[in-house]
Amino acid sequence: MKEKLQTVEPITRQWMGHWLNASKVPGAATPDGSPAPYFRKTITCRKKVETARIYLCGLGYHVLYVNGVKADDRVLAPVMSQFDKRVSYVAYDVSKLFHTGKNAVVVLLGNGLYNQNVVDNWNFSYATWRDVPKMLCDIEVNGEIVASSDDSWKVHGSHITYNQLRAGQHEDGGLRIKGVLEADFDDSDWKAATRCTPPGGLICQETIEPCKVMKSIKPVAAYYVHYQIMTYDFGVNMAGWCRVKVRGKAGQRIWLRYSEQVVPDSYRIERSEIDNCIKNGQFQWDQYTLAGTEEPEVFEPCFTYHGFRYVELFNLDQAEVLDVEAQFVHTAFDEVGQIKTSDKMLEALQRNTRQSFLSNFVGIPTDCPHREKNGWTGDAQLAAETGCWNFNTRNAYVNFMHMLSDVQWPNGQMPGMAPNTGKYYHRLNGPVYDSILFEYPYCAYLFSGDEAIRTGFYEQQRKLMDYMQSMAVGDLLDFGLGDWCTWNEYGMTSNQLTSSCYYYQDAMRMQQLYSDKGEAFVNEYKKLASRIKKAFNAKFYNGDGTYENGSPTALASALYFGLVEEKNIPVVATRLANVVRKDEHRTLFGIIGAKTVPRMLAEYGFIDDAYEVVTQVKQPGWGWQVEQGATSLWERWNGFGSRNHIMFGDISAWMFRYLGGLNPVFEAPGFREVNIRPCFPKKLDWISVEYKSRYGRICSAWHREGRKVVCDFTIPKGVTANISLPGQEVIQEKGAQKLTVAFVQK
Repeated sequence: MKEKLQTVEPITRQWMGHWLNASKVPGAATPDGSPAPYFRKTITCRKKVETARIYLCGLGYHVLYVNGVKADDRVLAPVMSQFDKRVSYVAYDVSKLFHTGKNAVVVLLGNGLYNQNVVDNWNFSYATWRDVPKMLCDIEVNGEIVASSDDSWKVHGSHITYNQLRAGQHEDGGLRIKGVLEADFDDSDWKAATRCTPPGGLICQETIEPCKVMKSIKPVAAYYVHYQIMTYDFGVNMAGWCRVKVRGKAGQRIWLRYSEQVVPDSYRIERSEIDNCIKNGQFQWDQYTLAGTEEPEVFEPCFTYHGFRYVELFNLDQAEVLDVEAQFVHTAFDEVGQIKTSDKMLEALQRNTRQSFLSNFVGIPTDCPHREKNGWTGDAQLAAETGCWNFNTRNAYVNFMHMLSDVQWPNGQMPGMAPNTGKYYHRLNGPVYDSILFEYPYCAYLFSGDEAIRTGFYEQQRKLMDYMQSMAVGDLLDFGLGDWCTWNEYGMTSNQLTSSCYYYQDAMRMQQLYSDKGEAFVNEYKKLASRIKKAFNAKFYNGDGTYENGSPTALASALYFGLVEEKNIPVVATRLANVVRKDEHRTLFGIIGAKTVPRMLAEYGFIDDAYEVVTQVKQPGWGWQVEQGATSLWERWNGFGSRNHIMFGDISAWMFRYLGGLNPVFEAPGFREVNIRPCFPKKLDWISVEYKSRYGRICSAWHREGRKVVCDFTIPKGVTANISLPGQEVIQEKGAQKLTVAFVQK
């Protein structure tokens, strides 16, 4: 695994340039930022260019060109932020693009979330930061600043006539300016850029991995809806856009509409369940007007992205469509985890979970890539560990933690999503969602061993704890969202139970993360946790092994969060297994139960029941969705709403932890030590899980040979593995070893 920047402190710099916009350019300073403006500067280098860097903050999104070449392969840069608190600049290494003599630097700006004019449910069109696109730039050659953004830069409108993050992008090929990216282009008739006010936020270097086009996908099928309309099926739900190659006459147009569902039989786009949050204009709709050149023309957006599996292409003018392919766009994580197994359902669920995680990480963790694109914190915290097992998410988690810091109120109060325009501080949040302030740093520290993460967000966490204590009544909390999207709403676990569970966990995390702050500090939170546990059991435990209404979520949550008295654990775990069996292993719970039920069944010896819950194909269930053709995780068990959500995505982490048995140790984080305790469902023939730690590849695999189970473990040098198998003493292994152990399963 590549080492990443080990700091959580924002990186700033002293700027020489000034903020610029295109406010004096006719047509390029409209309130919706259309057309997208070009900013252009030529620089003459007299000496040989050894190194060249461009420091650029271009809002909302920018594309940078040097001497006719795009600076790198990132897209949708910079990552969106709480712009009035923090904005990101990108440090581009353009040493290979700059040369002695005349050089052209061209910046194309789009609106992004910074200048959204589309009216939506979350008030982003009324955001306090909203303004026309603007930029700040310093250009450094051989270690010296040779140019900066000032009124010597030239500005002109571009061929991108409209762009809005949640609506789409329109381009007119006939408006393309030939040679605009080249050094010898004559821009003498362009207007001068205008100095303007800054966006208001702290200007910090972007250290998260960039968003990129990570995969190009050809359609698996195409359907003639009408002689002028074609629907393309790309076979998988994703985030991104289409790249279309066309040829035709000047003025001919094509339109693209994106969705994740089609109307059966007709194959028309169906979007009624995902377009209801946008209140004006189009939704997920791109348009291209042909220039009419002899060579084929290529269109793909650069300032918007969509959530889709299907694309409806309107070709009313009968241009010649030569090629259509989908571009899967997400944060360019390094892959660190892998699961292989004999069970096709488990393979599908692992594949679907990763697909939803990546589709919902286009710079920030989101709920869905189409309807909202919002950073809902509950979804993110529930999938935090799944992200760590599969990808190197360290930098991305730190980046989002800064955004959460920016939206936290001085009293510690949190909204349910970030970025935020002031909504949801008083509803649609609560401890289940707010606890991301602990879950992200905890998981990132557990997997990386990075001390900067462990201690880097103390102030924010302390303020949140103070706020929750101010809201507690009898040491319990009862506000915000709970077991969201549960199947059985009439038997839903109370918000008071689930909120108090997270309140207890956060008190425990304060002790764990800050054990070095001294005995008095630790005792403060020990006492708080003890009071919460006592109040929890007094309120919810019925004395017969059940909590509250006896729902799977109530029982599993009490076990998972450590609130069950030790003497009662066996009876509560047995009750959970019996309830799940009575429910025919269907998922009669919501997002919290989806994490806690499979884990606690496996943890307390009911692995076969956990396996049935995860793989069963009756409705409701993960397996039922796969049987219906799901290629990503759905928002609701019945398939309504979004079909690309990550909040039910802990099942991937469950496979790593229980089927593979890999359990990192908090006291030796970063996999200096790992406990390996595989579980062996009778219906599973074999499985192999691996994780690329900073020490090397850790692998746990097992397969059946008749009644015998053969286990193979790979332990890299520097890692201590404590291996526990049925009927076996704990085996301790350390250092670049392969170990095979067999036993007969009873």
